[in-house]
Amino acid sequence: MITIAVALSIILLLVTLYLLFRIQILASIFKGSYRRDVGKSNKVNAVLLLVFFFVMGGLFIWSFMDAKEDMILPNASVHGIDIDQMFWLTMAVIGIVFVITHILLFVYSYKYQHQDGKRAYFYPHNNKIEIIWTVIPAVVMALLVFSGWKTWAKITSPAPQDAVVVEIMGKQFNWLTRYPGADNKLGVVKHTLITAENEFGIDLTDQNSADDFPGEPSAFHVPKGTPVLLKIRSRDVIHSVFLPHFRVKMDAVPGMPTSFWFIPTKTTAEMQTETGNPDFQYELACTEVCGRGHFAMKTILVVDEPEEYKKWVEAQSKKTFATTLQGGGSDSAAVAVNSEAGAASLATKQ
Repeated sequence: MITIAVALSIILLLVTLYLLFRIQILASIFKGSYRRDVGKSNKVNAVLLLVFFFVMGGLFIWSFMDAKEDMILPNASVHGIDIDQMFWLTMAVIGIVFVITHILLFVYSYKYQHQDGKRAYFYPHNNKIEIIWTVIPAVVMALLVFSGWKTWAKITSPAPQDAVVVEIMGKQFNWLTRYPGADNKLGVVKHTLITAENEFGIDLTDQNSADDFPGEPSAFHVPKGTPVLLKIRSRDVIHSVFLPHFRVKMDAVPGMPTSFWFIPTKTTAEMQTETGNPDFQYELACTEVCGRGHFAMKTILVVDEPEEYKKWVEAQSKKTFATTLQGGGSDSAAVAVNSEAGAASLATKQ
């Protein structure tokens, strides 16, 4: 009841204020001062609009220049150059339009303020003006769309044959990674084989699975200057792979594998030097809300020099899925030996 009473009181107050405002207008009309008051009010509002334009315009320019370096993160991939060029081109186009339209908005508001004896000119139609303001935006938009399509087609083209393959699988709420062995082919996976131990659902009867090995639990590695093909999938709900420094973003969809390839241009150590942050790490984050733990669903990507990456592969490839899942029996030992030889071959290839 108290809530209803308060709500009714507020409504009554608003109605009262509105009626008082209407009474004041009617009184000024009867006194003959209404038009004079309107003229003064418009003059004040016109001046205030100009003040607002210059003050807020100055703040807008200052905030843009101050935040310019932080709008996008440092780029660390080859195709990221094209993405950044598209970003700044789009910013330039919409920035120019924004500035021009707002200058006209505020200047016209001041210039065409209320004046006694002056009436608005009725100007209902002009084919030439309508063609201009329709064709120009259409052409600019078409050019931007074509530029974006061309860049996207280039980015999503088939990966080079010698690309380093890394499978990334998302699940609530972490990322798992898998690397192929010397054959550079990932083994078959089946959702019916997924267990607490076999999180990927790897089919060990497939010979291509024999030398597959996992990335580190909290990080995965790729080499600098080499094409990297990410094979992306999800085990439960929709996730999204986002590597902002590499301008990589691709959804991980259950039952629909996706992929994205890129060429890293800066190692983790080089980016630490560039940013002046010795603790810097490339982060892979999930950018699709996937549940309560979404905020913490991330992992680290380490970009190594080619020689360092070879050493990492040689060490990590000894821990094959076959060895781990089969419990280290005689067959597993044979697989492990083959995997070590294959890893050396793969490292040499990289």
